[in-house]
Amino acid sequence: MVNVPLALVGGVFGLLLTRSYLSAPASVGFIALFGIAVQNGIVLVTYFNDLRARGKSVSEAVLEGSLLRLRPVLMTAVTTVLGLLPLLLAQGIGSDVQRPLATVVVFGLATSTLLTLFVIPAVYGIVEGWWDRRSKEAEPNGGSSS
Repeated sequence: MVNVPLALVGGVFGLLLTRSYLSAPASVGFIALFGIAVQNGIVLVTYFNDLRARGKSVSEAVLEGSLLRLRPVLMTAVTTVLGLLPLLLAQGIGSDVQRPLATVVVFGLATSTLLTLFVIPAVYGIVEGWWDRRSKEAEPNGGSSS
Protein backbone atom coordinates (compact mmCIF):
# COMPACT_ATOMS: atom_id res chain seq x y z
CA MET A 1 0.00 0.00 0.00
CA VAL A 2 3.03 2.27 0.26
CA ASN A 3 3.00 2.42 -3.54
CA VAL A 4 -0.39 4.14 -3.80
CA PRO A 5 0.80 7.54 -2.52
CA LEU A 6 3.94 7.21 -4.64
CA ALA A 7 1.78 6.70 -7.73
CA LEU A 8 -0.61 9.47 -6.71
CA VAL A 9 2.23 12.00 -6.64
CA GLY A 10 3.17 11.31 -10.24
CA GLY A 11 -0.40 11.28 -11.50
CA VAL A 12 -1.24 14.60 -9.87
CA PHE A 13 2.06 16.09 -11.08
CA GLY A 14 1.26 14.95 -14.63
CA LEU A 15 -2.16 16.59 -14.50
CA LEU A 16 -0.65 19.82 -13.17
CA LEU A 17 2.14 19.79 -15.75
CA THR A 18 -0.23 19.31 -18.67
CA ARG A 19 -2.83 21.68 -17.14
CA SER A 20 -5.49 18.97 -17.29
CA TYR A 21 -8.47 18.63 -15.01
CA LEU A 22 -9.45 15.69 -12.83
CA SER A 23 -12.10 14.19 -15.10
CA ALA A 24 -13.79 10.80 -15.31
CA PRO A 25 -11.09 9.41 -17.65
CA ALA A 26 -8.38 10.75 -15.30
CA SER A 27 -10.11 9.03 -12.38
CA VAL A 28 -10.15 5.77 -14.32
CA GLY A 29 -6.46 6.35 -15.00
CA PHE A 30 -5.81 6.66 -11.26
CA ILE A 31 -7.62 3.37 -10.64
CA ALA A 32 -5.51 1.61 -13.29
CA LEU A 33 -2.37 3.28 -12.00
CA PHE A 34 -3.00 2.17 -8.42
CA GLY A 35 -3.55 -1.40 -9.59
CA ILE A 36 -0.26 -1.50 -11.48
CA ALA A 37 1.63 0.20 -8.66
CA VAL A 38 0.31 -2.23 -6.05
CA GLN A 39 1.13 -5.15 -8.35
CA ASN A 40 4.74 -3.95 -8.64
CA GLY A 41 4.98 -3.66 -4.86
CA ILE A 42 3.56 -7.16 -4.43
CA VAL A 43 6.10 -8.55 -6.91
CA LEU A 44 8.93 -7.11 -4.82
CA VAL A 45 7.64 -7.91 -1.34
CA THR A 46 6.59 -11.45 -2.24
CA TYR A 47 10.07 -12.21 -3.52
CA PHE A 48 11.64 -10.62 -0.42
CA ASN A 49 9.46 -12.89 1.73
CA ASP A 50 10.43 -15.95 -0.35
CA LEU A 51 14.10 -15.18 0.15
CA ARG A 52 13.55 -14.67 3.88
CA ALA A 53 11.79 -18.05 4.06
CA ARG A 54 14.89 -19.61 2.45
CA GLY A 55 16.99 -18.29 5.34
CA LYS A 56 18.40 -15.06 3.93
CA SER A 57 18.91 -12.09 6.21
CA VAL A 58 16.83 -8.95 5.71
CA SER A 59 19.61 -7.05 3.94
CA GLU A 60 20.47 -10.02 1.70
CA ALA A 61 16.82 -10.55 0.79
CA VAL A 62 16.30 -6.87 -0.01
CA LEU A 63 19.46 -6.60 -2.12
CA GLU A 64 19.03 -9.86 -4.02
CA GLY A 65 15.27 -9.44 -4.42
CA SER A 66 15.61 -5.89 -5.72
CA LEU A 67 18.16 -6.96 -8.30
CA LEU A 68 16.23 -10.02 -9.44
CA ARG A 69 12.84 -8.27 -9.63
CA LEU A 70 14.13 -5.13 -11.35
CA ARG A 71 13.35 -6.47 -14.82
CA PRO A 72 9.73 -7.58 -14.12
CA VAL A 73 8.91 -4.26 -12.44
CA LEU A 74 10.47 -2.25 -15.28
CA MET A 75 8.81 -4.36 -17.97
CA THR A 76 5.37 -3.86 -16.41
CA ALA A 77 5.88 -0.10 -16.38
CA VAL A 78 7.53 0.21 -19.78
CA THR A 79 4.94 -1.87 -21.65
CA THR A 80 2.10 0.12 -20.10
CA VAL A 81 3.77 3.45 -20.88
CA LEU A 82 4.52 2.40 -24.46
CA GLY A 83 0.93 1.25 -24.90
CA LEU A 84 -0.44 4.58 -23.68
CA LEU A 85 2.09 6.82 -25.44
CA PRO A 86 0.00 7.12 -28.66
CA LEU A 87 -3.00 8.16 -26.54
CA LEU A 88 -0.88 10.70 -24.69
CA LEU A 89 0.47 12.23 -27.90
CA ALA A 90 -2.74 12.01 -29.98
CA GLN A 91 -4.07 15.21 -31.55
CA GLY A 92 -7.19 13.91 -33.33
CA ILE A 93 -10.86 14.34 -32.60
CA GLY A 94 -11.76 13.21 -29.08
CA SER A 95 -8.17 12.86 -27.95
CA ASP A 96 -8.55 15.70 -25.47
CA VAL A 97 -11.11 13.62 -23.56
CA GLN A 98 -8.87 10.56 -23.16
CA ARG A 99 -5.52 12.32 -22.77
CA PRO A 100 -5.93 12.82 -18.98
CA LEU A 101 -6.16 9.02 -18.53
CA ALA A 102 -2.89 8.51 -20.35
CA THR A 103 -1.29 11.45 -18.55
CA VAL A 104 -2.16 10.08 -15.12
CA VAL A 105 -0.95 6.56 -15.90
CA VAL A 106 2.26 7.56 -17.71
CA PHE A 107 3.42 10.15 -15.17
CA GLY A 108 2.20 8.09 -12.23
CA LEU A 109 4.02 4.98 -13.43
CA ALA A 110 7.21 6.91 -14.04
CA THR A 111 7.37 8.17 -10.47
CA SER A 112 5.88 5.05 -8.92
CA THR A 113 8.33 2.72 -10.64
CA LEU A 114 11.37 4.76 -9.68
CA LEU A 115 10.19 5.20 -6.13
CA THR A 116 9.14 1.53 -5.90
CA LEU A 117 12.66 0.43 -6.67
CA PHE A 118 14.08 2.60 -3.89
CA VAL A 119 11.38 3.22 -1.28
CA ILE A 120 9.77 -0.24 -1.02
CA PRO A 121 13.09 -2.06 -0.36
CA ALA A 122 14.03 0.58 2.22
CA VAL A 123 10.68 0.40 3.99
CA TYR A 124 10.75 -3.41 3.89
CA GLY A 125 14.26 -3.44 5.37
CA ILE A 126 13.28 -1.06 8.16
CA VAL A 127 10.05 -2.87 9.06
CA GLU A 128 11.50 -6.39 8.87
CA GLY A 129 14.62 -5.35 10.75
CA TRP A 130 12.46 -3.86 13.50
CA TRP A 131 10.27 -6.97 13.55
CA ASP A 132 13.33 -9.27 13.81
CA ARG A 133 14.81 -7.24 16.66
CA ARG A 134 11.48 -7.25 18.47
CA SER A 135 11.03 -11.01 18.14
CA LYS A 136 14.63 -11.68 19.26
CA GLU A 137 14.09 -9.53 22.36
CA ALA A 138 10.96 -11.52 23.21
CA GLU A 139 12.64 -14.96 22.79
CA PRO A 140 14.64 -15.09 26.07
CA ASN A 141 11.43 -14.43 28.03
CA GLY A 142 9.87 -17.53 26.56
CA GLY A 143 7.12 -15.51 24.93
CA SER A 144 5.62 -14.45 28.25
CA SER A 145 4.72 -10.86 28.87
CA SER A 146 5.35 -9.49 32.34
